[in-house]
Amino acid sequence: MKGFSGFPDGKMRLTSIPNLFFSELLPTIDNLAELKVTLYAFWALTQKEGQVRYLRLTDFLNDVTFIKGLAPTLDLATEALQDGLERAVARGTFLHINIESADGRTDLYFLNSEKGRAAVEGITRGEWRPNPDEDAPISLLVERPNIFILYEQNIGPLTPMIADELRDAEQTYPMSWVEEAIQRAVENNVRKWRYVLAILERWRQEGKQDGINQRDSQKAIRQQIPDELKDIVKR
Repeated sequence: MKGFSGFPDGKMRLTSIPNLFFSELLPTIDNLAELKVTLYAFWALTQKEGQVRYLRLTDFLNDVTFIKGLAPTLDLATEALQDGLERAVARGTFLHINIESADGRTDLYFLNSEKGRAAVEGITRGEWRPNPDEDAPISLLVERPNIFILYEQNIGPLTPMIADELRDAEQTYPMSWVEEAIQRAVENNVRKWRYVLAILERWRQEGKQDGINQRDSQKAIRQQIPDELKDIVKR
């Protein structure tokens, strides 16, 4: 199981969930698919625009990241999604209605709120219909600390052990140093975290200031890196 790397410091985007979810719904939901579908829907609805917000069945199905978290195969994930949605509708968390169009039947899901109930009544009475041209795909984005992204983009795959070391480095060194040290590793074609740490530690010992030290020569860097890495550093 892939470990969670933790929440980053600083400002993060948040999703609003009604307090009633925690006091009324959470204690009664006993199915994992229903719980995941419900939490996902709260987030997905905030990604929509306009006075009337709803989710189509395809909004759930087209989000690959979300679907992968429901089951190991697409068929099982689709079954889990359908089961979770049916349970959420039966519980009264969401309202379900389908409409017919030239493209076939479209399943719509609304939050069981005053606006959601009014929207479903409006469709039932024929007062309005969703405009398919306004529907835009949505998908989950994996948000991680910049240092993790930097590592994976420039050094290699992230492991739980490396994640711990990256957290320590983030607390020990300025982020600008980390970015510059990783850049040095890439330039020297030494994509090793130990090499990056060696550069950072030398800068710390020397009292590096913002910007590049005059002493930041290739020779000075080589003096501080592990012996097993020196032969592969570009001269």
